[in-house]
Amino acid sequence: MTLDHRQRTLEGIRATLSVVVYPMQYLVNLPFDIADWASESLASRSRLLADNRELRARELDAEFRLQKLAALERENRRLRAMLQSSNLGWERVLIAELMSVDADPFKHRILLNKGSNDDVFEGHPLLDASGVMGQVIHVAPFTSTAILITDPSHAIPVQVNRNGLRAIAVGTGETRVLEIPHIPNNADIQEGDLLVTSGLGQRFPAGYPVASVTQVVRDPTEPFATITATPLAHLDRAREVLLVWPGEEGRE
Repeated sequence: MTLDHRQRTLEGIRATLSVVVYPMQYLVNLPFDIADWASESLASRSRLLADNRELRARELDAEFRLQKLAALERENRRLRAMLQSSNLGWERVLIAELMSVDADPFKHRILLNKGSNDDVFEGHPLLDASGVMGQVIHVAPFTSTAILITDPSHAIPVQVNRNGLRAIAVGTGETRVLEIPHIPNNADIQEGDLLVTSGLGQRFPAGYPVASVTQVVRDPTEPFATITATPLAHLDRAREVLLVWPGEEGRE
């Protein structure tokens, strides 16, 4: 041992033995290494799963907030468009929200969250940013009921914007269809003509869009043409409506 300590005569033997013993050491330590690796892998997997769940929750929350912001943005655009549609002929406008829609498929009526306390009256014109929607038929202190222009019992005086031809637009019970009855076959009305309020009857401001003529059928054997039109207002999609008080310029 003294010679080995001083002269390192057994260095080669120790190196050889270490090579021979290494596989045994590896095999002895292998279960512990595997256990450590498995424990670390499971911990890493658990952390990854937890992080993934947290990120997914954050993603869902962000998507929900984006959808809410998008809905608010669309609502803001609708309200801006409705307010911009008012003109100097109207002395006052009021935005009302739909509370419910009549469940009867043959009645196109809606309940609004504005009533007599807001100065709403029977016959009050009901509009949106695109056109006439209808009018109020019943008023309570805090709510009111309105009939849409497509209701079978509703009729509104209109005129062809192109030439001033007067007519009546009658509801059919279908959300996207109005009838224009009692127009002679030789009358100057065409597909694509814009129908606007005539102001007759003193219910609706004159000149506001109502519908677009979609079909004109002239049968020589009949005295009147068969004419249908599509309302311009979003009757089946609107969540807010515009109540207007005609000013002196808006009254006919």
